[in-house]
Amino acid sequence: MSALGTILVVSGPSGSGKTTLCRRSTDEGLSRYSISCTTRAPRPGEQDGVDYHFLTMEAFHAKVAAGEFLEYATVHGNCYGTLKSDILDIVRRGETVVMDIDVQGAEQVRGCDDPLIRRCYADVYIHIPSDELEQRLRGRATDAEDVIQLRLRNAAEEDRQMGNYGFVLVSGDREADYSRFKSLLSALAMRTCLR
Repeated sequence: MSALGTILVVSGPSGSGKTTLCRRSTDEGLSRYSISCTTRAPRPGEQDGVDYHFLTMEAFHAKVAAGEFLEYATVHGNCYGTLKSDILDIVRRGETVVMDIDVQGAEQVRGCDDPLIRRCYADVYIHIPSDELEQRLRGRATDAEDVIQLRLRNAAEEDRQMGNYGFVLVSGDREADYSRFKSLLSALAMRTCLR
């Protein structure tokens, strides 16, 4: 049997930089980015099938009923989910897939009883101090004040789940964060359990 790929679940509060880390490693050919399904509206510049699979609430719930999701959750009033078939296709080809998902989704994937998922699984939590997080959220200029406050409250709650992760990356400088993230990807690729 050829080597399997790694499933790296990357979680952290909105604004922690997790999406940037996942996208950059994908752009540099170090990983494949898991494209999640969501019921939220596209943000300016986002494309269906590139950033997310944008679904209606009805279509999303049909996939839930059919058991097609590896994980799914409701976050900030919107549904998000990852198609199990997409993830298994990638790891069977020996590639690393990064999954940018919240703590609820990570818990579902971590608890999955599929032996291939369990064998290939790893996770990292991106932690960012609250004052830095607020600065980043405001700097994005994509959310209203009430949304920013909700995201800050949710971040404090998500941080309580940090101990459930195999790795924690304490965010600071974006370049240093990415350097450490690449090191983690390299180390995971050397795991003997995937041979």
